This record gives sequence, C-alpha cells and structure tokens, in this order.
Amino acid sequence: MAKYYINPTKQTLHGSFSKSLEPVLTIQSGDSVQYNTLDALWGLEPFQPSGERKVSSFRNNNSGHALVGPIKIIGAEPGMVLAITINKLKTANWGFSFAGGNQAYKELLGIPEKDDYHLNWQLDSENMIGYSNENHQVDLSPFMGSIGMPPAEDGIHSTVPPRFCGGNIDCKELVEGSTLYLPISVSGGLVSVGDGHALQGDGEVSTQAIECPMEIAELTFTLKENIKIQMPRAYTPRGWVTFGFDESLDHASMIALNGMLDLMEEEFAMTRVEAYTLASLVVDLRITQVVNRVKGVHALLPHHAIRKKV
Repeated sequence: MAKYYINPTKQTLHGSFSKSLEPVLTIQSGDSVQYNTLDALWGLEPFQPSGERKVSSFRNNNSGHALVGPIKIIGAEPGMVLAITINKLKTANWGFSFAGGNQAYKELLGIPEKDDYHLNWQLDSENMIGYSNENHQVDLSPFMGSIGMPPAEDGIHSTVPPRFCGGNIDCKELVEGSTLYLPISVSGGLVSVGDGHALQGDGEVSTQAIECPMEIAELTFTLKENIKIQMPRAYTPRGWVTFGFDESLDHASMIALNGMLDLMEEEFAMTRVEAYTLASLVVDLRITQVVNRVKGVHALLPHHAIRKKV
C-alpha cells in the first residue's frame, strides 16, 4: 500500500468542512497519509510574553480550526464506513493552553471574566512530558482533536461542532494505535485532519487542551462495506468507544449508549436487554467535551470486561 505526505500550505489548509472543496490528494483504500499540521489557531510559533505571535497568512476571517486536506478515497460512497487507523503521533516541541471557555461556565465556577490565564508549554515528545512556563509538569498523551468529513448538505460547515461524520470530536481516547470508524456522507469521503492536542482531560473544560502543531500524524484509511453505523465508534488501546453528540448531555449520553448496545449485540451475540444489563456493570459513560456548541459523550467498554466462563 502507498504512503503519502501532506504539509500545511496554501493549497492544503482550510478552516471549514464542505463537499465543494477540491481534494488535495486522491488515494486508494488501505493507503496511508503522514500529515504535518498547524495548531488549531493557525499558529506558526509559540505565543510571546506580550500575547502576540505569527500566524499563517493563509487564514481568513471565516476560518475555524486549521485543517489539512481534504483527501479523496477512491470508491468511498455514502453508506460506507471509513476506518482510520492512527499509526503514529508526534507533537511539535511547543504548545499552549489558556482559560477560555463559555463565560457562563466561568461565572458558575467563580472566575471573573477578566481573569485570563495563559500557559506556554515545552513538549518533550521523546519522554512524553510537558513543561509549562509556570513550572507545571504533565505526562503527554497526544491525539488529533479533529478528524472528519463534510456532511452531504451544500455550503460551508463550521469546524467547531462534531457530527456523525466526525470532525471536532476532541476525544482523548483516540491515541496512537486506535482505529476510528466514521460513516461516509459524500462521494470520496473528503477527509480533513487537524487540531493536535498534546494532553486533554475529559470535558476539555476551559475550551483548550494543550494545543499544539503535530510534526507527525500518520493515518491509514480503509473502506469498510460490511459495517453499518450511524455514529462514530472507535477501537482504542483501552477498549471500544461509541460517541454521542447533542446540545443536551442527556441526549448525547443516550446516543452514545445506543451505539454501545449496538456494538455489544454485534460483538458478543447478545440480546439488546442483555447488553443493556451488562452495560450498567462494565460500560463507562464519559463527557468527551462540553465546549463545542454541541456536547459530546463517549461510552467506553474496556477490553476483556466481558468474558465467557470456561
């Protein structure tokens, strides 16, 4: 299978999802692409003490997250599923985080609007440690915040909310070694990638992870015609994950749980009520993020959590 390379250039950078975008690369199912990406805010360098920095001249006023792509997969058609295997992730040597977020949240948490707090991070991708300018030290766990395709509707679609066809999922479980399964909604798929994160907690409560460029994000794209899903799911080093997105956390939870019951029926040949009963014992419902216009919830079924007695 072939391997391709994409860097952030005027031709490859964009800040929205749209089926009208021309693909920058066309590949076969099973091929791999190694990306180099900017941070989500189009930065070319770390923030200076003044708060200023140089950003890409290719950004425009309507741009969302800095995405690279899109790529077309030959044979991809609506109704199919695209399996995206995350082979390798390597952060750049810097990143940032700050106290952004919904002002209503900050008020509930007793944080005045004027109280901004900004951290610059030095990222040691060999030892997987981050060091802040305020002497914090954290272990890194990098992933791509945005991997997705445009919906079938005409027009320009924001990069902020995640959708059934992916996008700004912001799930910290999608680390190296994971495979993300996305329903395809347009011919060719038209996959875009960006928004590197060096570390994030469930919820991404201040709107920011450690946002960073990625020196390497190597992904393999494989078409799956025998899988039928309506929402994303993933096979990760920790277990199976299913996703739900909605303005209501309750509804997002039920969407994620519904997807997990589907998966348990398929994987373990269970009845739905059997899966529901066991899910209450071994499935964790987690808040993926609360900051992307729609809320995200993911259901996690750890590997080997259900076994047959021998």
